[in-house]
Formats: sequence, C-alpha cells, structure tokens
Amino acid sequence: MAKGKVTGGKAASDASRTLQSGSTGARSKTAAGSALSQTGAPSKTTSSKAASAASSVLRDGRTSTTSKSAAASALSQARKK
Repeated sequence: MAKGKVTGGKAASDASRTLQSGSTGARSKTAAGSALSQTGAPSKTTSSKAASAASSVLRDGRTSTTSKSAAASALSQARKK
C-alpha cells in the first residue's frame, strides 16, 4: 500500500487540466480523477482499474506530459502486488 502518499500541487494542477480538456481520452481522465481525489488524502489508494489506466497512459507515446504527470501520480499511489 502506498501509505502516506498524496498528490502534489503540480500533479493536482495537471490532473485538473486533464479532466477539463475536451480532447483527453477516457484512460487519461480516469487516471487524472484518481490522482485528484487523493490530494490531501494519505489514506486513499489508486484502484486497480485506475492503475491500469495510468499505466496505459504512461506507455502511450501520444499522451501529453500533463496527462502523464497526473497518471504517474496516480500510479505511485497504487497498492503494490
């Protein structure tokens, strides 16, 4: 478990911009939503669905750096297997 981790200010800002963008894909928005929901909430962790979406976002070469920042934050707060 990613105990004690929270989404930082830059990642939260990037997540917000990702969610507001009309051209952002569903996987990016799932990861961004997860990251944004963990701002200031160290007890929350990323669900397996959101972690999978975040992983896909990070591997996709077409994804913006803003979306990747939010996805990386979400993935860093996922439960470890």
